[in-house]
Amino acid sequence: MDSFEFNKIAGAVLGTALMVFGLHELAGIIYHPHEPEKPGFVVAVPEGEAAAGGEAAEAEPEAPAESLGALLAAADPAKGQAGFKACAACHDVTKGGPNKVGPNLWGVVGAMHGAHAGFKYSDAMAAKSGEPWTYEALNAFLTAPAKAIPGTKMAFGGVKKAQDRANILAYLATLSDAPVPFPAP
Repeated sequence: MDSFEFNKIAGAVLGTALMVFGLHELAGIIYHPHEPEKPGFVVAVPEGEAAAGGEAAEAEPEAPAESLGALLAAADPAKGQAGFKACAACHDVTKGGPNKVGPNLWGVVGAMHGAHAGFKYSDAMAAKSGEPWTYEALNAFLTAPAKAIPGTKMAFGGVKKAQDRANILAYLATLSDAPVPFPAP
């Protein structure tokens, strides 16, 4: 390869690089991208909810809620099992099954808070170890775990629909040798 051929190759490479960088600069002059003050995405929050915590706005009164007993009486454990699939990533429900990221939930209804053997609970959950998991306590915890027990390790946002929670509670009630009866409607 003679020097003239090398000069042609080097000229082509340098010319291409010059054209790429030149087009980039030209595009920067023509198009001015909007630079956000802080990188990230805007998350749209439905009207009536506060930005922090997702709590309902105080200006709007809540509709009277149906009692937990009435919701549980109309609950479908099969739908609860389907709704529990998101929970199954962290919780096992087989009798004598292993703990996962969260404790095994076999027989959780009526069991004491933070008392499943072999699981390391948060200090907040361990502090409630003398209280049983009633349907009301489970419902409050499934609604917003961090609000029901501040300091819990459970990083789940909660189940917002009351009937979905009731279905999950009805499913959890079936996971016991001696199911706890539902509260009166």
